[in-house]
Amino acid sequence: MNNNEIKKFLESIRDTDIEELEYESGETSVYIKKNEVAQKVETRKQAVVEVKNTIVPIKSTMVGTFYNSPAHDRPPFVVEGNHIEAGQKIGAIEAMKIIKDVVATTKGKIVKVSVTNGQSVEYGQELFLVDTAEE
Repeated sequence: MNNNEIKKFLESIRDTDIEELEYESGETSVYIKKNEVAQKVETRKQAVVEVKNTIVPIKSTMVGTFYNSPAHDRPPFVVEGNHIEAGQKIGAIEAMKIIKDVVATTKGKIVKVSVTNGQSVEYGQELFLVDTAEE
């Protein structure tokens, strides 16, 4: 095996989960063990990406029908682009003639309304996406 063949071999296993490898062919023998430093760098990169993510979902706390306004002839509680405060009423869910308010769990800017008026929703379903970096 010449140097170019060894480089190609190393590149082919670089992005795999192989930790240790021994290769023998005739008189050629190669032993490779991945460096733990490279894995730690990847872990740090992932941690940085998670910190930068300021978009958080507001999810349904129950199964029912979602309403975005207090009545059909009234404007919605919030629309995309509105700034909200924690504890602010941003919708309502009805189940078995019982209406429960949907309140903001954080402050920020509504970047996406994921459900429509009158839509059935499940427990844990995303209703809104809020950018907490916006104030």
